Amino acid sequence: MTDQIYDLFTVGGGVNGCGIARDAAGRGYSVYLAEMDDLASGTSSAATKLIHGGLRYLEHYKFRLVREALEEREVLWAMAPHIIWPLRFVLPHHKDLRPGWLLRIGLLLYDYLGGRKKLPPTKTLNLKQDPAGAPLRTNYGLGFEYSDCWVDDARLVLLNAKDAANKGASINLHTKVVAARRENENWAIDVQNTDTGETSTIRARMLVNAAGPWVDKVLSCIDERAPAQNVRLVKGSHIVVNKLYDHDLCYIFQNADDRIIFAIPYERDFTLIGTTDLDYSGDPSDVSISSQELDYLCEISSEYFKKPVTRNQVVWAYSGVRPLFDDGASEAQEATRDYVLTLEQPESSPPLLNVFGGKLTTYRRLAEEALEHISDAIGRKGVPWTAGSTLPGGDFGIDEFESEVSRLSSDYPFLARRQARRLLRLYGSCVWKLLGDAKSVADLGENFGPELTACEVDYLVAEEWAQSSSDILWRRTKNGLRMDERDLRSLEKYLENKNKGSEK
Repeated sequence: MTDQIYDLFTVGGGVNGCGIARDAAGRGYSVYLAEMDDLASGTSSAATKLIHGGLRYLEHYKFRLVREALEEREVLWAMAPHIIWPLRFVLPHHKDLRPGWLLRIGLLLYDYLGGRKKLPPTKTLNLKQDPAGAPLRTNYGLGFEYSDCWVDDARLVLLNAKDAANKGASINLHTKVVAARRENENWAIDVQNTDTGETSTIRARMLVNAAGPWVDKVLSCIDERAPAQNVRLVKGSHIVVNKLYDHDLCYIFQNADDRIIFAIPYERDFTLIGTTDLDYSGDPSDVSISSQELDYLCEISSEYFKKPVTRNQVVWAYSGVRPLFDDGASEAQEATRDYVLTLEQPESSPPLLNVFGGKLTTYRRLAEEALEHISDAIGRKGVPWTAGSTLPGGDFGIDEFESEVSRLSSDYPFLARRQARRLLRLYGSCVWKLLGDAKSVADLGENFGPELTACEVDYLVAEEWAQSSSDILWRRTKNGLRMDERDLRSLEKYLENKNKGSEK
């Protein structure tokens, strides 16, 4: 048992847990964050990777949720312009589904509900003449183009954790909560290191349960707590195929089941297609795409694209489980994407804050609301501060990315322009620390396949908590899309030797 008593013990290394930890640490609270696996190893790295209001939520009259999300787009863009940037979406009018006038009204609301300032407005397209119509089947003539933003979801989580650590938070990965109990004025939380099996007890004045799909499981670890059912688990799956078209526009496709899917340029050489919405009852750790979901995504895409999308084009697929607050909705796609925070504070006992639901776009607002509950429960420290802040590496203007690429290329002339852009997209201004005094490609060390070098791997291990090849290839970067088995073995051997060296 450690002697320190933290202000907050936060369970969950997803976007909500890390966002709360960052906000709290920035206000002066002492924070211990426990994540049983890697950062963003669950839901937060399995999204469609959009900062958006959720156009289809307007049909369900979720105006407050849409407005709050739309207001956050430009706030988050300014916080992290290296991992967040604007996208333009093309919505083809399907004559058998929603009428054109309804789409126009919805997009008019979408444009003005959230106080858009820098993102360009909606416009109407003639898909027979506009280049946006070139990849589509000829029966689509009318279309609408509107704005939202892209985000590297796993890196959003990572950068929140990194900034929380920079502000004093203790970030503990591979640390599982096995029990929690109230002892007088504090919580005593038993944790286990999932790598070594070692256990310890951490004490804190308040417990924040932001465990995502495992939020109910964490509640069941609390002494004398009956099993709870607060979240509705909904599986969403995506496929990645080789690039389907050459321009940088995205598509949003309607389907007869009232669902929509996106087709988005992804990692320069690919197209991302998703998502599905299916109720899920298994272990969130074991989630994977089903054969039916594969067919579903291919069939809807093929209804719109001239060239059919088939299973043999899929180079990668991923699935995640959204922990939606159980509001009793009859269909998975109708369940609320809003978040719900509940504070439990029995008399003279330490408080518990539970976080249910939420989405990437509103994580910062969720954290601010959580801090209001925390302030009420254990005393106020600091003031709201994240709206005008930047995440690590994001300290340049939203219109300055290309000039930063040029500056990086000038400082490290041995980098190919493509490599400079990739590194700046991942690390922003932190890339100068990553590259250090390198004067040539040779100074970057061993090359593990396309563009991933020992220099980058060393940075990820030292600065971003990376331990395994999966941490590096599928969360901190997406180099797994381009790496073959020989490259993978080389990387794993390098990490193994590095870990042995650190143990001496």
